[in-house]
Amino acid sequence: MTRASLPPVAVIGAGFSGTMAALQLLSVLPREQPVLLCERAGTFGRGLAYGTGNAAHLLNLRASNMSAFPDRPRHFEDWLGRLGPEDAASVQATPAGTFAARGLYGRYLTELLAQAVTGAEAGRLRLLPDTVTDLEPEGGAFRLCTEGGQSHRVAGAVLALGNLATDGPGSRHRLDPWDHEGFGRLHPHAPVLVLGTGLTMLDAVATLRAHGFDGAILALSRRGLLPNAHAPSAPWPAPDLTPADFASLPRLLARLRAEVVRARADGIGWHGVIDALRPLTDTLWRNLPTRERARFLRHLRPYWDVHRHRTAPPVAAAIADEIARGALTVRAGRLLAVEDEAAQAVVTLRLRGSERPERLAVQAMIDATGFGRLADSRDPLLARLTERGLVRPGPFGLGLDAGPDYRARGTRPERPLWILGPLLRGVLWECIAVPDIRNEAADLAALVAADLERAAAA
Repeated sequence: MTRASLPPVAVIGAGFSGTMAALQLLSVLPREQPVLLCERAGTFGRGLAYGTGNAAHLLNLRASNMSAFPDRPRHFEDWLGRLGPEDAASVQATPAGTFAARGLYGRYLTELLAQAVTGAEAGRLRLLPDTVTDLEPEGGAFRLCTEGGQSHRVAGAVLALGNLATDGPGSRHRLDPWDHEGFGRLHPHAPVLVLGTGLTMLDAVATLRAHGFDGAILALSRRGLLPNAHAPSAPWPAPDLTPADFASLPRLLARLRAEVVRARADGIGWHGVIDALRPLTDTLWRNLPTRERARFLRHLRPYWDVHRHRTAPPVAAAIADEIARGALTVRAGRLLAVEDEAAQAVVTLRLRGSERPERLAVQAMIDATGFGRLADSRDPLLARLTERGLVRPGPFGLGLDAGPDYRARGTRPERPLWILGPLLRGVLWECIAVPDIRNEAADLAALVAADLERAAAA
């Protein structure tokens, strides 16, 4: 095969993970090898997270941490600095840092893709707005098939599908937090139940208010924890952990609590300690024994999430105001049952501290529970890849299994199939935020290029 006929590498999913994979691959693959970026939603670069037009939906990270490129840390900040006054309302400066609207970040990513499509290497990045339904093994590569009937031979593929969707409660009154069409049809005063109290719930509340809903909102999760807000904090050095700390979850927790006490004595809040752990988190996750990781998932994960994945101060202030005036109630408990009626759903809840279940009529339920599992996914591509033994569930059923080289692991011999982003949750722990994904995308691209070069030389 000549260089002129090199088949493309496919990237499936064009949210942040897929966009970064595509851009990094363009920089390391031979100039004769294109990248085929596939997106079922038809909108490239934005994904679910950055497709919102609501200025109240702020990024959860400071602008200083949101560059798309690991070697250009100020890239996003510089881009913000070139915006006009019409975008001023979408950028909020706080004592804890500057936070931009997520829709604005989506525009940033879209511009990066546009530059790649029309720039000096125009033609190398090919956009495919269609749902990929299959990757059929063909020789040492794949035949990529789409819902619209297209077929492409590809040298390999990167799965960057984002979070697996959750099924949520089976109800005609269930609303998708990312599909805002139904929000505008709600009665402005009848109550709404939000399942989940994390970052997606915060966005759902802002979306409800933006659509004119001013009724009562009940947010329910197992522990009823809200994300903490970012706060000004000086940096703290990474703790010097020992092998014994890595081997025991209780010992590790005690060690980190002691670190927080030390930091507080120096006038530094816990935020700095948690941030200092970021480079170590995946090492901690991989080195904890399986039973200790299972304990973390059962007992500590919600507490870690609300400290690690914090929200912008203006968002936290808006939620605090909702709670203070009684418009939003956050409770710990479980959804036991749902009975659909013509204009409402009657839900049965068991709230923490209550001996008897409670029944409540709500006009809608918004599922903001977050990650799904491979076993519950109805994605046709993942189903076919699983059937062929090309992929398998990751540890604890979280996402997909992969090696340290991001190559997918299945029940059959490996093929040129890699995974990036939230689908790696379980293999990696830090794989859902921009700073982690951008670094992992660069690592993955280099490994993909090296693998394909070796395969071509064999």
